[in-house]
Amino acid sequence: MQLRGCGTALVTPFRSNGAIDEKCLREFVNWQIDSQIDFLVPCGTTGETPTLTYDEWLRVIDIVIEVAAGRLPIVAGATSNSTRDAVEKAQAVASRSGVDFILTATPYYNKPTQEGIYRHFEAIAHAVDKPIILYNVPGRSGANIEPATLARLAEHPNIVGVKEASGNMSQIADVCNIVPSDFLVFSGDDAITLPVISLGGVGIISVASNEIPYEMSAMTRAAMNNDWDEARSIHNKFLPLMQANFLESNPMPVKAVLAMMGKIEENYRLPMVHVKPETRSKLEKIAAQVGVIT
Repeated sequence: MQLRGCGTALVTPFRSNGAIDEKCLREFVNWQIDSQIDFLVPCGTTGETPTLTYDEWLRVIDIVIEVAAGRLPIVAGATSNSTRDAVEKAQAVASRSGVDFILTATPYYNKPTQEGIYRHFEAIAHAVDKPIILYNVPGRSGANIEPATLARLAEHPNIVGVKEASGNMSQIADVCNIVPSDFLVFSGDDAITLPVISLGGVGIISVASNEIPYEMSAMTRAAMNNDWDEARSIHNKFLPLMQANFLESNPMPVKAVLAMMGKIEENYRLPMVHVKPETRSKLEKIAAQVGVIT
């Protein structure tokens, strides 16, 4: 199955009592698919996955699989800072027929060396038979996958791509230059989707597409079809929203906007909390400017 374009790093809706809002999640996934998103990514950072129990984590993935019903690829998040636990989680999602790819992030907090990072991902890749997308997010994990390490990992047949959220365009250029031509490089930051595609990237795993799935997909497709005027036009219109989603820690701003849009109830699990009043005012202004609320 081909993986290209714009995939949504899905939020996890909660009820006021803290439980997963399964009805809302089902409706949200259907809306995403109706809005022509290219693939779905449950249980990433934006899904508040560190706050989910093991059973809840699998439940969210199973609901997304059920609702998607084979209509588009599912990239399931499976991350731990313990290699043994990461392997077990990857095996658990790999056993699900509706999961097409596994997204797994660099081990957080431990700050492993490049050799430790290599062995961690190698162990996961050896343990499953589903293709793996690595997630490089040093701002969250405290450890960066360097291009040379990624090139080594790309030699493993089960490791097929990377979500690059280092924010370092020079590094991303190195990555696009050093990995095999069929290795999938996704932007991990909405605002730099176009430059990543221009370097050879194949799309974006997006936060903003929670709010604007149709527009983010259209922008990504335009860029991949070399229609740069159209891609830049969409990018320029929605750049303020892409940036506003990170005024405070993700996914707090995006969930606030989605609640303004009536898509979810604005509930979080600690340590995520409601955004500050001044942030909310900025979000309301930007959301109105770009037309997602009236």
